[in-house]
Amino acid sequence: MVSTIKRVKALDDHLINKIAAGEVIERPASIVKELLENSLDAGADGITIDIEKGGIKRITVTDNGSGIVKEDISLALSRHATSKLTREEDLYAVQTLGFRGEALPSIISVSRFSIVTRTANDRHAWELITEGADEAGSLRPAAAKTGTRVEICDLFFNTPARRKFTRTQTTEFNHIERVVRQLALSRMDVAFELIHNARRVYKLPPADDDNALEKRLNKLMGEDFTANMIALDADGGSLKLKGWVSSPTLTRSQRDRQYLFLNGRFIRDKTISHAITRAYRDVVYHDRHPLLILYLAMLPEMVDVNVHPAKAEVRFRDGRAVHDFIYRAISNAIATDKPNRQIIEQNQTCSDTEELAGFQPRKFTSPAPRSQQLQMMVKESIQSYKKLHPGQSSLDAPGRAGMDALAGPAVSSVEDENRPDTLLGYALGQLHGIYILAENSSGLIIIDMHAAHERITYEKLKQQYQQSAVQVQRLMIPVEIRLTRQELDTGLKIKSYLDELGFETDQLGEQTLAIRSVPALLAAADTAQLLKDILADVNEHGLSDQAELMINTILSSAACHGSVRANRKMSIEEMNALLRQIERTERSGQCNHGRPTWFSYELSQIDKWFKRGQ
Repeated sequence: MVSTIKRVKALDDHLINKIAAGEVIERPASIVKELLENSLDAGADGITIDIEKGGIKRITVTDNGSGIVKEDISLALSRHATSKLTREEDLYAVQTLGFRGEALPSIISVSRFSIVTRTANDRHAWELITEGADEAGSLRPAAAKTGTRVEICDLFFNTPARRKFTRTQTTEFNHIERVVRQLALSRMDVAFELIHNARRVYKLPPADDDNALEKRLNKLMGEDFTANMIALDADGGSLKLKGWVSSPTLTRSQRDRQYLFLNGRFIRDKTISHAITRAYRDVVYHDRHPLLILYLAMLPEMVDVNVHPAKAEVRFRDGRAVHDFIYRAISNAIATDKPNRQIIEQNQTCSDTEELAGFQPRKFTSPAPRSQQLQMMVKESIQSYKKLHPGQSSLDAPGRAGMDALAGPAVSSVEDENRPDTLLGYALGQLHGIYILAENSSGLIIIDMHAAHERITYEKLKQQYQQSAVQVQRLMIPVEIRLTRQELDTGLKIKSYLDELGFETDQLGEQTLAIRSVPALLAAADTAQLLKDILADVNEHGLSDQAELMINTILSSAACHGSVRANRKMSIEEMNALLRQIERTERSGQCNHGRPTWFSYELSQIDKWFKRGQ
C-alpha cells in the first residue's frame, strides 16, 4: 500500500484569522477582556460596556483613551500589529495588559465589526466598518469625542459550529460581569459602567477617596467583605504587596472571590494560592477559602507573563521567595486582626448568606466612641454584680491548676469602677459551663471558653517551639498507656516530633508506650488521654511529609485536648484573665479548627429585641 504524502502549504490569511479566533475568543467575555485591556492601555479613565443578549447580539466598548491616529487604524486591525512592543527586549519586560496583536483581527473574522476613534489632535473621528473580514470598508469621517468605540455584532454569525457552543445569554453575561469586576478591582482609578439589555448593572465612579472606595468594594465584593476586611501593606524590597484579605471567619466554599493582580494584571498562580492557603491553615475550616484582593508588584524582568495564551498564568524567577513573602504578609495581617463581630439577626438578609459564617463584624470605618451614658450603665451593672456574688474568689473554683496557662499580668477585680473599657469587656458569669458572658461599653459578649483557651494554648506552644524554648514538665512516675497496633505505629512514626515538642515517649512492650514528660502548658491535662487524642487526630489527618505541617498538627491537637473543657467552673477573676489573654493572643478570633471564639451583641440591637424606645 502506497501512502499519500500530504504537502505542507501556507494557509491564507482568512483561515489563519479563524484559527487565531478560536484561540483568542473562547466566548463573548474574551472579547470584552481584550477590548477593556486595550482601553486601559490607551490611558482611558472612563469606560462604558454596553452588552446585548449576553454579548452574542452586540458588544460595545467606549472609552476616553488616547485614540488611534488615522494612518494606524487599518494597521491596528491586521495581525501581529501592536503599539505595545518595539523591540525583542520588551517581550521579557511587558508592562501593558495586551501586546499580541491578534485580538482585533481575530474578532473581526467572526463578527460584524466597527470602530470609531479620535485622537486629541484630530478635528473629527474616523470610522471603519467590516463584516467577517470579507468586506473591509474604507475610512470615513465620524462624530465622536476623543477616545475609541468598538462595536461587535452577531458574534460567530459566519461560524455556526462555534455559535452552537455558546451558552444562554445569562451564563454568557455572568462571564462578562466577572471580567468587568476583575478589571474594575484592578484599576480603582478608572470609572466603569456596565449595561446589559438596556439595564445598568454597574456604574462605578473612580475610587479616589475612602467613601468611593467603600462603595466600589460593596458593589463588587459585597458588604460582608468591607465589614470584615483586613488591610495589608507589605514591602519586601523588590516585592511589594497591598490590598485586603478577609477576616478568617468570613470564608467561601470556592476561591471565586480571590483576586490577585500582578503589576496590574489579573493572574492565577498555584504558588501564590498555596501561600494563601498556608497562611489561613489553622484559622479556617477545611475546604473553606478566604476572600481577598491583592496587588503584587515586582520588576517586570522577575516574571515571565508569556507562558499562557491569555497571560492568566505566569512563571516567577524565584517562586520560593514570592511564596514566602506572601505567606508572611498575610499571616502577619490576620495574626493581629481583632474582629468586632456581631450576631446577624434572623430576619437580616445579605448576599451569599449560605457562604458566610453567620455574623456581621467590623465596619469599614472605625466606630465612634460610645456615649458617657452607656459607660455609666456598664459601671452600674458591675456594682450590682458585687451584691449578687459577694466574696467570690478565684480560689473558690475547683481545678484551678487547669488554668495556669492563663497566667499573665494581673487584672482588676470585678468591683473596680475605674478600669478601662476593653474589646471583650469584663465577665458577668458562665452559661451552662460552656460560654462566658461578658459586657463592654458596646453591649454583650459571648465567649466559647474552650475554643478561646485552645487558641491561646496553641499560639503559646507554637511560639515556644519556634523559639526552641518548649518548657517541659518531667513526670515523677512515667505514665504507661496501652495502645492499639495502629496507635502504636503512629506514635513510633512521629516519635521524633513528639520528643521535640516535649512529649518524651518510650516503647515498653508490644503495645505499650511510656510517657516520661509533657509540655508544661499541658501538665494539668490527663496525660494518657491527651496522647491518645493526639495520635487519633494524626491518624485522621494523615501523616505528612512536611515537618512544619506535622508539628502544627500535633500542637493543634495537643492544644485542643489540653485546654479547659466544658462544664469547668471558673471564677470571675479566671474568666477576666481568659478575656485579657484572648485580646493579647494572635488569631484569637478563631480556634485552631476555624470556629469563632466569640460574638458580640450591640446594646442597640438588644434594645430592638425588647422594643425599648419604640
